[in-house]
Amino acid sequence: MAQILIVCTGNICRSPMAVGFLRTILAERFGDDAPEVVSAGTVGWEGHAAVDESIRAAGERDVDITDHQARMLQTDHIANADLVVGMSGEHREKVVSLVPDAAAKTFTLKELVALLEEQPQGGSPSDVGSRVAAAEKIRDSDFEGNPDDEDVVDPLGLGFDTYRAVAWEIDEFCGRLVDGMFGKAPVRSAFEQD
Repeated sequence: MAQILIVCTGNICRSPMAVGFLRTILAERFGDDAPEVVSAGTVGWEGHAAVDESIRAAGERDVDITDHQARMLQTDHIANADLVVGMSGEHREKVVSLVPDAAAKTFTLKELVALLEEQPQGGSPSDVGSRVAAAEKIRDSDFEGNPDDEDVVDPLGLGFDTYRAVAWEIDEFCGRLVDGMFGKAPVRSAFEQD
């Protein structure tokens, strides 16, 4: 099973929400065959829960992250991941400084979405490695993306409306990541819906 590692700073705001959104989307799409999604922080507040504002913002989007426990980013977390997704360029650079060989599988969330959307549609959870390799190949070409907008804002210390906006943005980009990585979800007929 493929593993996706989400990285932010404290592992208490952005990455717990991203893990919650990705797990939810992937579980709905693939059930037990969904890739594993984990997280860590570059200065992780080991053992801490997600902050209340992140829990509330995710909860408003019907995702429960109350069980989250922060952890400090370690080299084995990076080595075990098939894909590493940072919430900002700073996180991508930290991952690469810890494990230089991980550069080809490490992206920011927004960067990866842009690269995936440049590719033909994806397929199954077993395609993660090939989709990541294709994204890296595009990045190594003349692809510019939008270097002025590759970070998800750190809401720590800001008001709840900022957490709500960050949750919306992360959820949106997680949906686009899954669509870009695996293709659009098949449309269910009225007979298949509840």
